[in-house]
Amino acid sequence: MARNKFSSYHLAAALRRELDPAAALRLFLNPPASATPFRYSLRCYDLIICRLAAARLFPAMESILSRLASSSSSSGPRPREQLLCRVISAYGRARLPAAARRAFTHPAFPGRRTARALNTLLHALLDCRAPLRDLLVVCHDAGIPPDACTYNILMRAAAASGSVDHARQLFDEMLRRGIAPTVVTFGTLVAALCDAGQLEDAFDMKEVMVRQYDVLPNAYVYTSLMKGLCEKGDVDAALRLKEEMAGKADLVLDSAVYATLVRPLFRVGRKGAVVGLLEEMKGRGIVADRAVYNAMLAGFCKDEKDFGGAFAVLDDMRKNGCKADAVSYNTLVAGLCKLGRWRDASELVEDMPRRGCHPDVVTYRMLFDGMCAAGEFLEANQVLDEMVFKGFAPSKDGAQKFVEGIEREGDVVLLESVLCRLAKVNALVSSGWEKAVSGVLNEATELRLEKQLDSLRNHSGFDQCN
Repeated sequence: MARNKFSSYHLAAALRRELDPAAALRLFLNPPASATPFRYSLRCYDLIICRLAAARLFPAMESILSRLASSSSSSGPRPREQLLCRVISAYGRARLPAAARRAFTHPAFPGRRTARALNTLLHALLDCRAPLRDLLVVCHDAGIPPDACTYNILMRAAAASGSVDHARQLFDEMLRRGIAPTVVTFGTLVAALCDAGQLEDAFDMKEVMVRQYDVLPNAYVYTSLMKGLCEKGDVDAALRLKEEMAGKADLVLDSAVYATLVRPLFRVGRKGAVVGLLEEMKGRGIVADRAVYNAMLAGFCKDEKDFGGAFAVLDDMRKNGCKADAVSYNTLVAGLCKLGRWRDASELVEDMPRRGCHPDVVTYRMLFDGMCAAGEFLEANQVLDEMVFKGFAPSKDGAQKFVEGIEREGDVVLLESVLCRLAKVNALVSSGWEKAVSGVLNEATELRLEKQLDSLRNHSGFDQCN
């Protein structure tokens, strides 16, 4: 009989096998009957919390955390900080900064917080685009001595805000505390300096990290410098830097390095050099990834206006087993619409699902705007129908231009329908339709439309739209 007893060990094994998070939750809450009260192991809690976090079933996860808190407060298991970090990271990926901050102090984790948990929280807040001042407040309130990773995250936040000076100040503070900078530290500073156009300082930093700190530049440092050179138009210097990388035994050239160079070569009219890069990649056994192909698509569409070449790139992607994504197709759609070739763009959008990629809201917005720019408002109206059906909304400017175009054509019935559909997806400010209908709708129609829009406001938050 004892041999058949269902234990926490069996539950953990069952949770690992169960791929459906809802089914895993049911299994956790109602394990098979046992002769004695069931005792959950820390491993069981770890498995179910991680499964629910990955599925973003946060209310259920919080419920399990509450049970864990009760268990931890008595003689039950005391969860490790690693699990806390996973919970915080899950909230960060879901762009829920307030929840991430609450998780940091969750009673389910009674142990003292370390720099590891602090850094996880800072990273989650950075993913949520929290400003540097918020991250500094978190550091102050936590009272945990920072480490190199802490400063690396803070410097990234400073760089993201465009404050290179603040990033330098954090670097100096790090040195004063006796914390040794890492290659990530220097990579963050080099990238920030390059983004700010301070290339000379960026190259000086590359020399300093080797000479003073004995830290070798990695591929990220080189790629940042190459991007900075390309932004300045010095593609030849960027190519020389790529060759310098190739001569370093500790560095491996990868597809990302070549993707950095593709578009700049198109911009300076050196399409032929791109072919040479691809051959070089092939010779080194480097497989071109989506970033390389998307850079080529942008070059053909935006720089060369060569859509035959762009579609050939799309075919090469398929032949080489590299699946095109929404960015790939959106580049083509945008380029075609910009040249007034909205019919070709529309056919491509219709063909996207067959090619294994569904249009996203950006795809529809570009096609919609392209049709409006060409004065094809009836065609744009059909695209609007599909957008509203999928819950997508055109941009505010696109919607306004569309309404103005319908207004100029004087189609009262279509205008009434358009305004109601735009209101349904919060795509038109309340003042916009009032201006649009003035002088177009008769009094009875305008009154009926206003009643319809009032109803939509109450159900869709129309007055809150941007």
